[in-house]
Amino acid sequence: MKIAVAKGDGIGPEIMDAVLSIFDANGVDLQYEFVDMGKWVFDKGFSNGMTPQAQQTIESLGILFKGPMETPKGKGVKSVNVTARKTWNTYANNRVFKSLHGVDTVFSKAGIPIDLTIVRENIEDTYGGIEHMITQDVALSRRFITRPGSMQVIRYAFEMAKKTGAKRITCGHKANIMKLTDGLFLEVFYEVAKEYPELQADDKIVDDLAMQLVVRPNVFDVIVLTNLQGDIISDLCAGLVGGLGFAPSANIGDFISIFEAVHGTAPDIAGKGIANPTALLLSGLALLRHLGLMENAAIIENALLYTLEQGIHTGDFGDKSKQALNTKEFADAIISNFGKKPGQGAKPVTPNHPGTPSVFKLERNSMMVTKEEQQEKIVGVDMFIECEEQPEVVANRCLHHGGTKFKLINISNRGTQVWPTGSKYTNLVNLFNARFESINDQPLNQQDILGLYASLSGDFKIASIEVLNMWGEKKGYSLAQGQ
Repeated sequence: MKIAVAKGDGIGPEIMDAVLSIFDANGVDLQYEFVDMGKWVFDKGFSNGMTPQAQQTIESLGILFKGPMETPKGKGVKSVNVTARKTWNTYANNRVFKSLHGVDTVFSKAGIPIDLTIVRENIEDTYGGIEHMITQDVALSRRFITRPGSMQVIRYAFEMAKKTGAKRITCGHKANIMKLTDGLFLEVFYEVAKEYPELQADDKIVDDLAMQLVVRPNVFDVIVLTNLQGDIISDLCAGLVGGLGFAPSANIGDFISIFEAVHGTAPDIAGKGIANPTALLLSGLALLRHLGLMENAAIIENALLYTLEQGIHTGDFGDKSKQALNTKEFADAIISNFGKKPGQGAKPVTPNHPGTPSVFKLERNSMMVTKEEQQEKIVGVDMFIECEEQPEVVANRCLHHGGTKFKLINISNRGTQVWPTGSKYTNLVNLFNARFESINDQPLNQQDILGLYASLSGDFKIASIEVLNMWGEKKGYSLAQGQ
C-alpha cells in the first residue's frame, strides 16, 4: 500500500525520518510517495503551500502523513495545514490524549489516569477565514456552522465512540450565547444521540468544560466540539498529558485522511537532531490502525510505552538526572524494544487485516443539502450602516425610508440595542444595525430588500446587509441584547 508523505519544515524532516525508520524496522507494509508541501513551497510562489503534483498524488492515494509545517508570516497566505484539511474535507479532527507512564504530569503524580478523545469539527466555524473590514474601525468575521457539516463530524464522533467502547460522549458548545450557530451544532448532537442509546450523551458550556477538564479530566471520555473551541480545548488537553509533544492528530474524511503531529516546527532546535518524535509516532500509529495494520501498530506502541516506562527520554521531558537521547537514539531505543510489553497500558497484538484501498475519482463536488421541513419566508432585513451620529439621529433618518412594506424595529451597535431604548453608557462604534421588518407580516422578496437598500443608500453608506428569514415559526436570526 502506498501513502503520501510530506516531511514538513523545521524539525519535520528529522522526526519524520525517525518515525519511518521505526516503521521500516517493524516491517510495516507501506510504500512512501514523498510530496512537496510547506514553507519552501510557499516561497517558490505556490500560494496554497503545495505543488500541483503534490495535490494530485495525495488525491490519488487518499492518505497523507505529514510533519509540522510553517506558514510564512506577513505574506497574506493561508495556513497550509488548514488549507489541506479544508480542501480535502477531512471534517473530523480526532485527537487522543492518554497518560503515558514515564511522562510526569500533575495528574500522573496524583494517580489520576487520563484517557480522553477530542473530536473537533475541522472545516467550518471561523476557520473559513472569511473576514472583511466594513468600516475603518470594524472588522467582521463570518462564522459558518452548517447542519450537514455538523452531522458529518458528530456522526463520526458517535461511531468512533461506539467502536472504541466509550461510555460517555459530551458536546462542548457556547449555545447560551451563540444560539443559532452553536445552537444548531447542539441540536444536531442530540438528534444523532437518539440513534446511540448505549452511549451517555450530555453537553457542557465550553468555559465550564475547560474548568472541569482541569479539575476532573478523568470523568470525560469523548468530547465533540466546533472548530475554534475544539482547537483550544484540544491544546488544553495536551497540557494535561505532558504537552504537544505527546499529542497525536488524525484528520478523517470520506475520501482523504491526514495524519500529523499538532505541534509546531520548533525552528530553534531544527537541524540539531534532538526533537521528540513521539507525537508524530502516535499519529503514525493512528494511521496504521486506520489502514488495518493492527499488529504493527500494537507492537510499535507497546515498544514506545515500554521505552517511556524505562525512563528513556529526549531532552524536552523526563528525569533530568538521566541523560537525554537525541532523535535517532530515541527511535533506535524503541526499535530495540519491539516485542516487549509495558507494565501499564499494554495493547493486545491482533493480526493485520488491511482492506483493499479504494481509489476514488470524483467528477464533481458533493453538494450537502438537507430537506427543508417548513417553508422559508423573508420577514425583514438587517442594514449595517456606517455612521458617526447618535442613535436617535440614525433612527430618524431611517424612519423616512421604510415606505409601505418596512417598519424600523430597532437599532443596535455591536449587538446591543441603542434605539428605541438603550443607555447613554453604551459605547458606540461607527457601525449600526438598523433592523427593518415587514409591516403587518406582508410577504417580502429580494426585490423589496434591494429597493430599501437603494433608498437608504441615499442617506447612508450601507456596509453590509443580512436577510431575516423564518422557517415556519422559527426565527433564523438573533435578537439584539436588550431587545
